[in-house]
Amino acid sequence: MADEPVRPFPPGLAGARVTPERILHRAARVEDALHEFRENRARKRGYETTVVPYRGYGSTEWVRILCRVLLTHDRKPRRRLPLIGRREELVRGWRSFTAVPINEVDVTVTVGGVEHQVKADRGGVVDAVVPAALEPGWHTITLRAEDSEPVDSSVFIISPDATFGVVSDIDDTVMVTALPRPLLAAWNTFVLDEHARMPTPGMAVLLDRLASEHPGSPTIYLSTGAWNVAPTLGRFLSRNLYPTGPLLLTDWGPTHDRLFRSGREHKRDNLHRLAEEFPAMRWLLIGDDGQHDEEIYGEFEQQHPGNVAAIAIRQLSPSEAVLAGGRSKAESMSAKSDALWMYAPDGSGLAQQLRAAELL
Repeated sequence: MADEPVRPFPPGLAGARVTPERILHRAARVEDALHEFRENRARKRGYETTVVPYRGYGSTEWVRILCRVLLTHDRKPRRRLPLIGRREELVRGWRSFTAVPINEVDVTVTVGGVEHQVKADRGGVVDAVVPAALEPGWHTITLRAEDSEPVDSSVFIISPDATFGVVSDIDDTVMVTALPRPLLAAWNTFVLDEHARMPTPGMAVLLDRLASEHPGSPTIYLSTGAWNVAPTLGRFLSRNLYPTGPLLLTDWGPTHDRLFRSGREHKRDNLHRLAEEFPAMRWLLIGDDGQHDEEIYGEFEQQHPGNVAAIAIRQLSPSEAVLAGGRSKAESMSAKSDALWMYAPDGSGLAQQLRAAELL
């Protein structure tokens, strides 16, 4: 068993997501008590420990492990209905939020035949870095917690020679959701059948062409969505032929020092982390003008100008902008930026501008 610290690589980055002992916000204490009650109740009812794997990434020296540990029970098989065109998979978003997370549980990670111990955070999420010596490309790792069955997960190892990558928002960028509107967001998240979610026109083709034009380049999906919906998002991206890539999501609920988590800070932190992990990488940042992507990307470009290849913003339609609560007010970000900014309502328009910039 490896005795290394959880995150020895890359230098300067913090350890696992588990925070040291500190005074918790009252809301966090309430959440912890609720999780403990639900966990004890679920264990008495015979629920089993399950590791939900998420795709990770890394370099030839380390990998970032992403997964969540839950207590689940086997569902009874559904009665097959003799309906023409019946979908074999009907998944409502609310089901993703009914599982019981296990707080601060140890998880055994096997990478390249070597075992490492990492720990889940207060919400059962593992976000940790372990050392590894892997060749560039996709690799399979194994995850196990307590008495759970081992599960396989995928990690994408970025070549040391890679100099181009894509970071893309999800909501209203690759998937039409109108997320900022609270009631519609709740409908999309908890009620809507995942097959009814609509891909943004032309974005799958655009991202696929970028991946083909830059072999070995990573495609990373950065969103303020909750880890609960990661399996749903993964199936949506795969079904609509988006390039395979890691999802960087966040937790919902209180943190150790505040009532609500900040989606903006989540995006900022992960962008800065990518710049620190891959200092030679230039990222194409893709987002939309309905939230705060322009502001976040503009700030990142000012702080890390050498890490931005271009910024591509999908313009919402008038109806989408109304549902999203208006458009971004960050026009000044592109005016005072040295980066290449481009705007279009769909993937086709952005592709034309990227071709003109010789990025596609």
